[in-house]
Amino acid sequence: MSSAPRSLKVLNAALVECRRCPRLVEWREEVAREKRRAYRSETYWGRPVPGFGDPAAALVIVGLAPAAHGANRTGRMFTGDRSGDFLYAALHRAGIASQPDSRRRDDGLTLRGAYVTAPVRCAPPENKPTPAEIEACRSWLEGELALLRNARVYLALGKTGYDAVVRISSGRAGKRVASPKFGHGVLATLPDPRTGKGEVKLYASYHVSQQNTQTGRLTPAMFDAVVEAAAREAGVSRA
Repeated sequence: MSSAPRSLKVLNAALVECRRCPRLVEWREEVAREKRRAYRSETYWGRPVPGFGDPAAALVIVGLAPAAHGANRTGRMFTGDRSGDFLYAALHRAGIASQPDSRRRDDGLTLRGAYVTAPVRCAPPENKPTPAEIEACRSWLEGELALLRNARVYLALGKTGYDAVVRISSGRAGKRVASPKFGHGVLATLPDPRTGKGEVKLYASYHVSQQNTQTGRLTPAMFDAVVEAAAREAGVSRA
C-alpha cells in the first residue's frame, strides 16, 4: 500500500482488488469457476477476503487463509465450512459471537469485542501458502492491525498466524522479538504489533481445521479454554 488507509472500509476496498500473487489469483478464480458440486448454484466470492468483526475489538483472532469452498465461496472469514462452525460455536459459548454458526455474509452474525483475520487473504492450493505469498500479503495485515485501535490481545489459530503476529511485532519494534515456540496453549508477551510500544498478549491454539478437530488433536474443551483465557485478558469475556 502506498499510503496508510484511513479506515477499515478504505483498506478492504483496496484489499479485495489485490492481485499480487499469480498462483493464488489463478487458484482462487479457478475454484470459483469450477465450484464444488454442493455449491454449483452459488456465485463464489473468488477474491481476497477482508477481516470480519468488531472494529473496536480488543481481541484479534488470526487464522491462516480462506478455505477454497469456505471463505473463498462466501466472502467472509471462516464462513461456510466446518472450521468456521467449530470457531464460531466456541465464540458463541464465550459470549463473543451472536450466533453459533456462520453460513453466509448476510446471515446476521456479529462479534462483540473481537475481530477475525488472517495473514493470507486468498485461498491457497492445499491450504499451503508459500513464504513469499505470506510476505506479499503482510502489509494488509499490518494495515488492518494499525486500524484496530483497541487491540491488545491476540489469539493465533495455528503456527502461521502465530508467526505472523510475532513477525509484525518485531518489525514495529525494530528488533527480533523473542517468543516461545508455537504450541497449543502457549502464551507470549510481545511489543504491540500496532506500534512496537507497550506490550500485548499472544495466545496460541492449534488451528480449527478438520484435520485437527476431527482427529481429536483439538477438542472443543481444549479450544474453549484458550478462547476463554484470551477473552478474559481482553476484557470481553461474559464471565
